[in-house]
Amino acid sequence: MLREAKHLQHSVQETLQSQRTFPRTPDQPASRWRYNCFIMSTPFLPQHPVVTSYPKVPEAFREAQAIADHLKVKGIDTPYGSLYDEVLRKRVKDGEFDLLIAVGGDGTMLRAGHLCAPSGVPILGINLGRLGFLIQVQRDEWREMLDRLLAGEAWIENRMMLEVNLVRAGEQAGTWHALNELVVSRGQYLRPIRLSASADGHLLTTYVADGLIASTATGSTAYALAAGGPVLPPELRNILIVPIAPHLSVDRAVVLAEGSTVDISVLSENAVLSVDGQIPVGLAEDDHVKVHAGEFTARFVRFGDAGYFYRNLTAHMNQNSLFGMTR
Repeated sequence: MLREAKHLQHSVQETLQSQRTFPRTPDQPASRWRYNCFIMSTPFLPQHPVVTSYPKVPEAFREAQAIADHLKVKGIDTPYGSLYDEVLRKRVKDGEFDLLIAVGGDGTMLRAGHLCAPSGVPILGINLGRLGFLIQVQRDEWREMLDRLLAGEAWIENRMMLEVNLVRAGEQAGTWHALNELVVSRGQYLRPIRLSASADGHLLTTYVADGLIASTATGSTAYALAAGGPVLPPELRNILIVPIAPHLSVDRAVVLAEGSTVDISVLSENAVLSVDGQIPVGLAEDDHVKVHAGEFTARFVRFGDAGYFYRNLTAHMNQNSLFGMTR
């Protein structure tokens, strides 16, 4: 395992060292491509931001207030409050703001993504959590980064989201949107479940396992990574399928082609569905969970070159004692 982990770290570092700017094509005269990620040359300059914080962390609210005060000094009146404040949430959904600053961790970014994606509001994360795979700006950096934002040095990164549909007895029984992943897993009884997975109408395989993950590239550094899946560059629009503790079943992850539709069939009892870690929904035998790229896109504010993702990933890997080093 140590050898595999070091190989993964070496691969990431090689990718980072080989970063380059791709030449533009004739139909993109005012834009740049990096890592296949579209970066507009027109700077992103928000005029109506809002600051939200995770309510269960008191220091997040204080930091949000400090951010709002900082922006007010810069001449930008910025409301702030809890990410669960219904009044603020409605104003975001109504398109009143052109930037949401989310103070918290990766969970806060997921919740902000669900809120902002339908109205296309970009999100700038300020990390107060432990890891922050989705967040580029650390707690002690936000003043500098906000000044860079107001100087026009930011760009927008688009992240694919999934549409998840539960079909029961041929009828639609629920719809969700996922930024990270959906998980079909065993419920309260400690025994594996039977599932089958199809892509575009073609059977991939059947599983006897604790569950199955269908992940975005964003989610490839979350539960899918813990289950042994690969890390995907965040701009990819592929669906990643990863089994959880499979027993005498295919134990490898599968990366599907862009545009694929996945159908997970439940072949036994004791199964539940959870989307982005939300409260699980009970599943019945013969239920189908259908997944495809959704109409919504999460938009994150980034700084510098697109290689930030690999530097961030390497830093998190270096925190793992498996490598015998710290950041």
